[in-house]
Amino acid sequence: MTAPAAKTQSRIVLAGGSGFIGRSLATHFARHGHDVAVLTRNAEAREDGVREVDWNGRTLGSWAKELDGAAAVVNLTGTSINVRHTDKHRREIISSRVESVRAIADAIAASTAPTPVWVQSSAVGIYGNAGDALCDESAPHGSDFMADVCEQWEAAFRAALTPSTRRVVLRFGVVLGSEGGALPTLASLARWGLGGTVGSGRQYISWIHRDDLVTLVARAITTPMSGPYNAANHVPETNAAFMKRLRQVVHRPWSPPAPAFAVKIGSYVMGFEPSVALHGQRCVPRRLDEEGFAFAHENLSESLKSLLS
Repeated sequence: MTAPAAKTQSRIVLAGGSGFIGRSLATHFARHGHDVAVLTRNAEAREDGVREVDWNGRTLGSWAKELDGAAAVVNLTGTSINVRHTDKHRREIISSRVESVRAIADAIAASTAPTPVWVQSSAVGIYGNAGDALCDESAPHGSDFMADVCEQWEAAFRAALTPSTRRVVLRFGVVLGSEGGALPTLASLARWGLGGTVGSGRQYISWIHRDDLVTLVARAITTPMSGPYNAANHVPETNAAFMKRLRQVVHRPWSPPAPAFAVKIGSYVMGFEPSVALHGQRCVPRRLDEEGFAFAHENLSESLKSLLS
């Protein structure tokens, strides 16, 4: 009797997957039996069963074979926005996103067995500095730099010629995790007594717990989602409320506020862009609601406690 053939693992490709979101996704998919390939500029051997593959994020190369026959590709590529937005940095922020989308599109087009699903990251920054306006996926787009970044990012994705591939855009809110992103830095500042209200404090922070984001990406791969979705939960908080809850969690009941002019001065000294802290969006996940997605983490205080314990 012929022995049954070994079951082939389905491959998930994470482009730009070396950051904390990518690491969380890689761990999730590897634990669920997938062959996970992370496309990164500095590939290293790992002990968790995840493979890292060199790519430059801009042009076709040997990495493209990872997409041939893959179950899905998730593109997280993009230079950090947490820098001064000089002309040079602005060009790099945009080009790193747009060129990675085009490279992935070229790889899918060159595949014998094109991947059936492409999940593309974007950001709620597409709505600009939206004030109190409630932004679902049909809300008007903003006119500031970050809105322009997201517009060009998503336009490149829409223009990709991949007719056999279902495509999903997830507009990330602030992703809260203990391993990276904004939260560890904010928590450290709060512990040092520097976790006060930023600017007016009225700018909204639309957020999502890391675990909900992982669940959402997995859902985007396995269900017929298509088009743009707000990857942020139902409880956006103003900066003032967010920082108050964070201070409570780290046992610092009060910190001096940081008025807008001080944030702008500090940005020049420390090399960050003040608009990242002073602008905000109040987003809701209308399309996810319509499709029955349930968030597991929508209590900010409980989420902060669990992540920072």
